[in-house]
Amino acid sequence: MFQTLKQLFAPTNKDLRKRILFTLGALMIFVIGTGIRVPGTQDIAGSLGFLELMNAMGGGALKQFSIFALGVMPYITASIIMQLLQMDIVPYFSELSKQGPTGRQKINQITRYMGIIFSFIEGFAFSFAFLGSGATAFDHLYVATIMTAGTAFLMWLSDQITRKGIGNGMSLIIMAGIIATLPQMFIEAFQGLIFNSSIPLALGIGLFAAFVIVYFLIIVGVIWVEEANRRIPIQYANKSTAGFGNDGSFMPVKINSAGVVPVIFASSLLAIPAAIASFIGNEGFTNFVNQYLTFTTPVGFLLYVILIFFFGYFYTFIQIKPEELSKNLQQNGGYIPGVRPGKDTEHYVSRILSRLTVAGSLFLVILAGLPIVFSAVVSCFENVSLSTNVTIGGTGLLIVVGVALETYKQIEGSILSRSYKKGYKRR
Repeated sequence: MFQTLKQLFAPTNKDLRKRILFTLGALMIFVIGTGIRVPGTQDIAGSLGFLELMNAMGGGALKQFSIFALGVMPYITASIIMQLLQMDIVPYFSELSKQGPTGRQKINQITRYMGIIFSFIEGFAFSFAFLGSGATAFDHLYVATIMTAGTAFLMWLSDQITRKGIGNGMSLIIMAGIIATLPQMFIEAFQGLIFNSSIPLALGIGLFAAFVIVYFLIIVGVIWVEEANRRIPIQYANKSTAGFGNDGSFMPVKINSAGVVPVIFASSLLAIPAAIASFIGNEGFTNFVNQYLTFTTPVGFLLYVILIFFFGYFYTFIQIKPEELSKNLQQNGGYIPGVRPGKDTEHYVSRILSRLTVAGSLFLVILAGLPIVFSAVVSCFENVSLSTNVTIGGTGLLIVVGVALETYKQIEGSILSRSYKKGYKRR
């Protein structure tokens, strides 16, 4: 890592430094925009409930009713839906996915239009939920239009980061939003534990130190899981692997191939009853949702875990299709040593994916459940009073670590490729 940083500041990598500075400048614009409130609105009081995940990914913009309150989540939702539609659900999208760069360009264009439509619908829904009964139809339309424009601007900004900066623009904007909330979280934890007159100072210092240590240990654990993979050896009939000790080719499969998508799916699905209850205002249905369909209740938490496992399997087998993988290997003259091509290879890959998905989904359950368990434990201590913003772990941490690792690898790869080109020119 230190060698990479040293090479980054070399005179030959001036253009790469400009790309990094452009990225940081664009992310700074996003962070500043999260503090600009939609005219005529106020901060949202109280807990956001099922919208807390969206608020965290947007850097607290939703809580402040910012012009970037929706963030890039409408586009992410549209992207996930488009991936599902390409699974032979809609023949038109399935054909586009097989047309190479031209098809991908059309899919990206449709995804953007769909993201704009979703952002307007969500903006309209939020205006009804948080503006109050005194707002007129024009007020709702005004707020929805501004929030849609904010999402459209972020989509454009993320494109500029991807083209002129470094890393994936969408992912970096989400990461920047999450990181922007971390300093305030640690400040509130410091104030709630050390400046709390109801507990001894030494105990408060110890609890805060333990909080920081556990937080960083979780980061180390996330990095370890994100980097871990199962290597499936691959051999080709027209290539010799003797020079590599029969270990020259392999297919790496990550433990957590689905990423954070299963948690987003599970949270969104479990949030639907709460959203319906808040709109219809039926007391009986609201009580049922609060008792059985919220994260803090045993039944709701168990359902949350089941949904994460279900979507973990579902999305993993969307990303890595054993049948297509087996066909591609066979067409290219490749095979897995000791496994027959065709159905046997398909079953072998499916079995490995199933086992890895159990470990990956369990990891997601632990990470998603840590904030819930932490809040429950803190509530047991009457003298310890912490803000709801103070949590340990969470899916936001997985996003930050994953995006940071991918961006670092891209920078490292760019520097390494420049070194190779430089060495080639000398010959």
